[in-house]
Amino acid sequence: MKALVYHGPGQRAWEDAPDPTIQAPTDAVVKIDASTICGTDLHILKGDVPEVQPGTILGHEAVGTVLEIGSAVTTLEPGDRVLVSCITSCGRCRFCKEGRYGLCTGGGGWIFGHLVDGLQAELARVPFADTSVYKVPDELSDEQVLFLADILPTAYEVGVLNGGVEPGDTVAIVGAGPIGLAAIMTAQLHTPGRIVAIDLDASRLEKALEFGADVTIDNSKEDAVARVMELTDGLGADVAIEAVGVPETFELCTDLIRPGGRVANVGVHGHSATLHLEKLWIRDVLITTGLVDTTTTPKLLKLIETGRLDPTPFATHRFALEDAEEAYDVFGAAAESHALKVVLEAAPVARELVELHEVPVTA
Repeated sequence: MKALVYHGPGQRAWEDAPDPTIQAPTDAVVKIDASTICGTDLHILKGDVPEVQPGTILGHEAVGTVLEIGSAVTTLEPGDRVLVSCITSCGRCRFCKEGRYGLCTGGGGWIFGHLVDGLQAELARVPFADTSVYKVPDELSDEQVLFLADILPTAYEVGVLNGGVEPGDTVAIVGAGPIGLAAIMTAQLHTPGRIVAIDLDASRLEKALEFGADVTIDNSKEDAVARVMELTDGLGADVAIEAVGVPETFELCTDLIRPGGRVANVGVHGHSATLHLEKLWIRDVLITTGLVDTTTTPKLLKLIETGRLDPTPFATHRFALEDAEEAYDVFGAAAESHALKVVLEAAPVARELVELHEVPVTA
C-alpha cells in the first residue's frame, strides 16, 4: 500500500509501506475512504512531539470501510463503514472504565500517527476495534462525520465542557483556526450570552462570524484584553478557551479571565508557557488542560444525523489521498491558502481488494 510516512522533523513522503495485518484478536483492518490533516500533525513535523519515531505513518482522523476483523471482534463486520477516532480505548483499564479514554493505559489513547502507524494511508490497522470506532449511518457522507474524529469532540470536551460554559456566559476563544471554530460551533449548544473570537488573521475572524461568534477582535490591531473588559463591564470573560498552543495565547487567556472564571487550554504546546500564579492565585481562576476522550462522539454524531450540527463548512480544500504531500503544503500555509481542513479522498475500493478481503460489494 501507499502511505504518508514521517522521516524526522520537516521530512515526510508518500511512499510504499507494508500492508497492515491483524496482530491481535481485537484488531480490524480498515480501508481508508477519507482522511484529514490536523494541526497536531504539523507539530509532529516541527519536532514538537519527539515520541513519534521516523518511519511512522502520520494521521489520526479517518472514515473507512472494515476489510477484516480479528477473532475477538463482535460488533463489526467486513463492509461496515466506520469513523476511526483519534482516540483508541482498550475498554479495560482504570481510565477507560472511567470514560477517560485519552488516558488509556492498556495500549490505547492517542496512538495513531503517534505511537503506532496512523491513518493517512490506503489501509490501517485499528486496535481495540469494538471500543474505538463508530458505525456511520448510511445517510451521512464522509465529510459530515470526518471531523468527529478529532476537532469537534476535542473542542467540545477540552474547551466547552472543561471550561464549564453555561447559559449567559461570555466566552472568549483565542484562536480562530479549526479547533477555535469548532469551539465556537459547539459552545452554542450551551447558549452562552456572547462568544468573542480573537485572532491575528482577518480571514479567520470572518470565518468565526460565519461559525457563530458574536464579536471578533483582531489582536494585531487592538488590545484584546481592553476590548473584553469593555464588553464585560471590567470583569473579564467567564470562560477563556486557548485554541492555538503557543505561550502568548495561553498567557492572553489568563489575562482575559474574570475572577472566578475558567481557562480551558485546548492547544498542543511545544514550548514552555509562563503561569503567573502571583496574579492568579487570589482570583479563584480555574485552569484546565486535557486530551480529548471522545466520550461525546456518539452525542455529536446524533446531532449531525438530526441536522442540529453541520461540520461540512470546515472542509475548504480537497485532495486525492495520494496527493497528501501537496495537501500538507496547503494546510501548513493556511494564512495564504485560507485552509481550515483539507479532505484527503481515497479512490473507491478496488475490485481485487474487495475480493481479497471478501467485503460485500454494493452498487
